[in-house]
Amino acid sequence: MAELFVDTNVFFRFLTNDDPAKAKRAEALFKDSVEGKTPLRTSVLVIAELVWTLESFYELEKEDVADKVSTILNTPNLTCAEGRAIRLALDLYVQQNIDFVDAYHAVSLKDQGLTRIATFDRKHFGRVDWLEIVEP
Repeated sequence: MAELFVDTNVFFRFLTNDDPAKAKRAEALFKDSVEGKTPLRTSVLVIAELVWTLESFYELEKEDVADKVSTILNTPNLTCAEGRAIRLALDLYVQQNIDFVDAYHAVSLKDQGLTRIATFDRKHFGRVDWLEIVEP
């Protein structure tokens, strides 16, 4: 069967059950993935949108958000090209209490061998021990 891309709203219905009929359909899709019937794919942007909305709209704590996203990333036969970086970013997001996107950028920079960042955001990037902040 052809791989299927999963958009953010499918994950939301599954995780929040705010629309039980759609949540049940999302659950069936993920069950098919687990059983190897339907290979799934998503993106770092979908995950970023998921993190942001769970935190801001649903007002979940960072630990809860990270747990939910980790559950998604651990779904058998679901691929996310940046999965390793996302997992590391989730750890940084929780442990250093920084925004997920900033955490993702910090991990990405480290993976690229970059140690310096031009930013005015000392609040978040200042908590990342491998980055040197250079204010323009």
